[in-house]
Amino acid sequence: MKADNRRDFFKKAALAGVSALMAPSLLNAGNRPVQTLPGADISGSGESRLIVPKNNGLKITGTFLDEISHDIPHQNWGEKEWDMDFRNMKRIGIDTVILIRSGYRKFITYPSEYLLKKGCYMPSVDLVDMYLRLAEKYGMKFYFGLYDSGKYWDTGDLSWEIEDNKYVIDEVWKKYGDKYKSFGGWYISGEISRQTKGAIQAFRAMGKQCKDISDGLPTFISPWIDGKKAIMGTGKLTKADAVSVQQHEKEWNEIFDGIHDVVDACAFQDGHIDYDELDAFFTVNKKLADKYGMQCWTNAESFDRDMPIRFLPIKFDKLRMKLEAAKRAGYDKAITFEFSHFMSPQSAYLQAGHLYDRYREYFNIK
Repeated sequence: MKADNRRDFFKKAALAGVSALMAPSLLNAGNRPVQTLPGADISGSGESRLIVPKNNGLKITGTFLDEISHDIPHQNWGEKEWDMDFRNMKRIGIDTVILIRSGYRKFITYPSEYLLKKGCYMPSVDLVDMYLRLAEKYGMKFYFGLYDSGKYWDTGDLSWEIEDNKYVIDEVWKKYGDKYKSFGGWYISGEISRQTKGAIQAFRAMGKQCKDISDGLPTFISPWIDGKKAIMGTGKLTKADAVSVQQHEKEWNEIFDGIHDVVDACAFQDGHIDYDELDAFFTVNKKLADKYGMQCWTNAESFDRDMPIRFLPIKFDKLRMKLEAAKRAGYDKAITFEFSHFMSPQSAYLQAGHLYDRYREYFNIK
């Protein structure tokens, strides 16, 4: 193609691209009839016409921050992007951010002298310091998530996590605890579902150390219910051997009995059970938490477990149903895993920004 022809081609292509992006009102400047879909809002307001009651669920006021992950992609944000994300969180009422884990195997979020000596990789940014500064800027509380060596996932024994975290808890409190008012608590990051080997011992040991060193700052856990969607990477979407409500209550009564004096709140992940099971399990969770003087939170997962693609932002109605069930059960707080990937307007997933908009419409947030 000659140079002149090539220039003409690119000019036409550019004009075609602009035309495709122009507003319908400009494209129809010649007074041609505008075609609309049945039921479309042509008033220009663009508001959804919800046919369910608005503001009928428990609002999400906390989110995990997942920068050490093994099953969702990194977005490679710098401080500018994170600052904008905290602003978006603040807009919908989020007052608590939780580092889901300060390290996973060899990748870590802050320059830990202890973990670097054990062979972990040096991070390019001190994420813990950044999150604490941003939390302070936006009036939020930051919960520090403990280190996950990966040994629990390899062995099924949670007590492996006690030894490393003895040093991590001490190191982190000395490094950040007195420096930032936003340091508001601790997340004991071992994820269990049932009577996991070493779970009570590990939660007790790590929870006690966290509270002792920080003069009683709150601690919480976020286990999962061993429901029909707890498939653990089998390639299937459901399983047959799901836990019953009665067995769930029996097992967690024993666990709460052993940890309630050093764990202040429990936020069960809500995505492993079906939507028509929410009320039954949520009622039991609240009853057990009340019995042992613990806060009952929900981890309202904002990603979809019902699809073969792992993981995409959840359909809004599914999130709405879970938050409404949490409100019916009288839960104390709703947090989510996790805002930045699955609800943020600047997420790598286009659907996440739409979920943010639907959430704001439902809760009348401008």
